Order: sequence, then structure tokens, then C-alpha cells
Amino acid sequence: MSADSLLALVAFAFATLWTPGPNNILLANSGATYGFRRTIPHLIGVSWGFPFMMFCVAVGLGEAFRAEPALREGLRYVGTGVMLWIAWKVASAGRAKAEGGRGRPWRFHEAVAFQWINPKAWSMSVGVASAYMAGARPVLEAASISSVFVLIGMGSAAGWCAFGAAIRRWLSTDARLRAFNVAMGGLVAASAIYILIDGA
Repeated sequence: MSADSLLALVAFAFATLWTPGPNNILLANSGATYGFRRTIPHLIGVSWGFPFMMFCVAVGLGEAFRAEPALREGLRYVGTGVMLWIAWKVASAGRAKAEGGRGRPWRFHEAVAFQWINPKAWSMSVGVASAYMAGARPVLEAASISSVFVLIGMGSAAGWCAFGAAIRRWLSTDARLRAFNVAMGGLVAASAIYILIDGA
């Protein structure tokens, strides 16, 4: 990968990983609900799970989606449905069950698994693989791309989680927590609907 391509990839990764999306909204919600330390497994699951998925797509899964558009479409609808369900759980949660209605933060493997049903993650992975893979050395190129997303993703995930943890004290009343959960759930739902419409 040339220096220009690497700089373009880094800029793209910053822009996409720091903007609000399903992962970042859920991390902020978890930080606010459970604190930064308890959200670390979720944080690591996101910041390593998405680049791992991107590596797999770049090496070969992306070709299956290009060859079978119906497969990608099916996943997009299933992923949107799951995200809407998560949005409802977040929005309707109380103090004891504020993330996904379970009363605990997401575990590492749950955050990793979420990447595979997240339509935004699929769109980004296929798009990045198409734009930055030359194809000469697929494994090395995929590993380089994924490494960029790991490094920037760790900072992004930690930043969103820290933001949630920072406003935790402000959420000390039930009314504020309820409003926050509704807002976070609404943002997840809006992200899901936007992704569905944008890919139509």
C-alpha cells in the first residue's frame, strides 16, 4: 500500500469510527450505565471484532457478496431487525437493566458477534476491501487494513465509552436515565433505519 493510500485509509477510518453509529452508541450507553471498567470487554470486542470481520471480508467473504447480492440484502434486513430489537431493549430499560435488558454489560464474544449482523459493519468492510485491496498479496493487505482499524478503533471505542461514563453522575435520577436510554435507543433505531434506506 502506498503512503497516499495509507493516509487516505487512516482518514477514512477516523471519520467512520468516531462518528455515531450502532457500536459507538451502545458503548456510550454501557459506559453511562455500568462505568468504563465494566464495559472494557464490550470495548475490546468492538475494537477487535470489527477489524477481524474486515480482515475476513477483505480476504474472501466480500467476493461472495459481490457474486450473490441477495445474500447481502438478506443479511441487511436481518441485521436491521436485530438492531431495532436492541434499540427497543435499550430504550425501554430501567436502571438495573439498561443495556439490552440484561442487567450487565455485553461480554467480549457478544460484541464480536454483533459485528456480523451489523449492516453498517458489512457495508464498511466490503467498501474498504473494494477500495484499498490491490489483490497482489491479499492476506498481507487485509492484515494491514485491519491493523489500522484496530489502532484507531481502540481509541474511538474508549472515547465513546468514556463519554458515557463521564455523564454517569448526571444520570443519577430515574427521569434522566430514562430520557438517556430513550435517546440512545432512538439513535440505534435511527442508525438501523438509515442504513436500510441508504442501501436500498
